[in-house]
Parts: sequence; structure tokens; C-alpha cells
Amino acid sequence: MANIREIARLAGVSVTTVSRVLNNHPYVSPTKREIVLKTIETLGYSRNLNAVHLSQGKTNMVGIVMPTINHPYFSGLLEGIAVEAKKHNVQLVLFQTDYTRDKELDALAQLRGGLIDGIIFCSRAIPFDILLQYKDSGPIILCEDADQQEFPSVSIEHVKAFNLGLDHLISKGHRKVAICLGRLEGTNSQKRIAAYKHKLKELGEMLCSDWILGQCLSIEDGNKVIAKYIEWDEKPTAFLVGNDQVAAGLISEANRIGLKVPDDIAVFSFDNHPVSEILNITTIEIPAKQLGIAAFNAFVEKSNHIDFADKIVLPFHLIERKSV
Repeated sequence: MANIREIARLAGVSVTTVSRVLNNHPYVSPTKREIVLKTIETLGYSRNLNAVHLSQGKTNMVGIVMPTINHPYFSGLLEGIAVEAKKHNVQLVLFQTDYTRDKELDALAQLRGGLIDGIIFCSRAIPFDILLQYKDSGPIILCEDADQQEFPSVSIEHVKAFNLGLDHLISKGHRKVAICLGRLEGTNSQKRIAAYKHKLKELGEMLCSDWILGQCLSIEDGNKVIAKYIEWDEKPTAFLVGNDQVAAGLISEANRIGLKVPDDIAVFSFDNHPVSEILNITTIEIPAKQLGIAAFNAFVEKSNHIDFADKIVLPFHLIERKSV
């Protein structure tokens, strides 16, 4: 197989010039660049990218850890990350974990082993103390409202947004509010539960643990919420729901059994995906794509040792419709 010395000899240029052409260096005359490229084509030369990456000390690949891509929030994050990755010629390595810790550890092991240059955690199940063990392995970016200084994080202010939802329902006369969240153990969910308990205390309302519902991620999960609602002796008058997919399933099933929204139950959600507009769901818009863009840029800056805000917070917006 041809090497760069042979290319240089046949093209009548220096090895340095060939190297510059291969690395798209700007300081090569158009004439010499054309000669070198034609010689490369004639010889059928191909670069050993593994060797190039090894010599540069990087792979030009970043790991993206998320539980699933089959959810509008996570697909929105991935879209934003992909837009920026393309600009930087960085490839994405997707770790779809379904919140399995072993799969998250696989991603971290690849970072430690130098197989990827960094990791963006769109959501995680792994405990923070284990994550800390990989701090020196490379850039790790968290997409969560994290109260820590060890890793850069990108998020909205989840507690502020959740309180806005609660206050909006309260302003409509609702004091008995159930909440539907994803993983109850997650950082963002724990903050939301704390905000919920604090608000109930302010209102002088008793906490009903049955009204804190976890594993609510999909339309089907929203259907199941109504099945539980029917069984409850004491019923909430409103639901504060963690995402539009669950809210859509909840409203669809409520309509099917003859409940009216918002007359019988009010529904407030998060995300502002198209389904919320179709079903007239009051929701808080979360800029998932912009969060993904910010997360990738944080990875780039961390990789290049550029000083930047370790906690990036993006704004959110209330979209009021007819479900409240």
C-alpha cells in the first residue's frame, strides 16, 4: 500500500506538503494541492484513521447516553447534539440504556479506555458517586438541573418550571393535584417531588403518596393513570404531568370513559410537542433541541479547556391552552 513518502516522491513535493493536504491545512497552493490529490487517487491511497486519531490523542467521537430515542424529548436533544456535531466533524456513538446501569458503565469504560472523547448524559440511572470516579477520564456533560460543581450541566430550572405549573393550577382553584413523573429516583424528579411537597405544606393539604406517580413516560402510561384514578376513593381535581406524551394518553383515556377535561379533571404538562397543540394541552415549552446544542458546545469547550459557565440554564415558556 502506498504511503505519504511515495506520494511525495511521485508528486514532486515534500512529505510536509502531503501531510498538509491530507489534514486539509490551508497553507498549500491550489496547484500543489491538485497534484497531490491526483497522485493520491492514482495510487489508491487511504489514510489509517485509527493511526491519525491515535497521533492526535482523540477519536473525534462522543458518546450520547440516553434511555431511549423513542421519545420526543430525547429525540429533540439528540437532534440538537447532531446539528452541532456535524459542524465539528464529530461522530456520535449512541448508548441506548433503558436506564440500565451496566450500559451506562459500558459508555464510561469506553471513555476511560480512550475509545470516545467524551460523554453527554441526556439522562442517567448511575449514582453520582460512581460517576465521580470517571471525572478525570474525559469531558462528561449532564443534561440535568444538577446541584454540583464537578461536571458541566445543561438544563432548564426544573423546580421553577414545576412551581409555575403548580401555581397555575392553584390559580384555577385546584388544591388537590396529582403529579406524574418519569423515574422517581432521577435528579430532576426528586427536585419536583420536593417542590410538590413544599407546595402542599403551604396550602395546608395532606400528602397522598398514591398521587405521586412514577414510570410515566409514554401515551400508554397516561392511559394507565386514568385506570388508577378510577380506583382512588379520594380523587384529585388536576394532574401535573411530566411530559406531553403522558398527558395525551391521560386525556385520551379520560375522554374515552366520559370524563371531561378540564371540567372533571384539569391537565397541565411539559414539553410543548405537537400533540399538546392538537389536544389543546396547557404546557411548558422545554427547548430540547437548544439544550442538545448547548450540551455539545459544552463538550467542545471542555475538550479544548476553554473557561465557560459550568451550569448552563435555558429559559422555558408557559403555553396556555384549554386543558386547565
